[in-house]
Amino acid sequence: MGSVVTGVIGLKKFAYDLWGDKVNLASRMESHGIAGTIQVGETTYQLLKDKYLLEKRGLIKVKGKGKMMTYILKQINLKV
Repeated sequence: MGSVVTGVIGLKKFAYDLWGDKVNLASRMESHGIAGTIQVGETTYQLLKDKYLLEKRGLIKVKGKGKMMTYILKQINLKV
């Protein structure tokens, strides 16, 4: 999966933030996605494929990762 680091920044005005490779990947999935859909990569697809209906979107170029296979969440499988 990968690690994520969180922290509070600031002395007078506080802000909470997240850093890490998985945070960056999630941001890329959102920014390269299709409006109104949920897009996931191969690893998430493998975890969700038995519970949800996902449709292969295809390869997209992701900054810092190269080409990645992506999938779009279509509907929840009611046979959970």
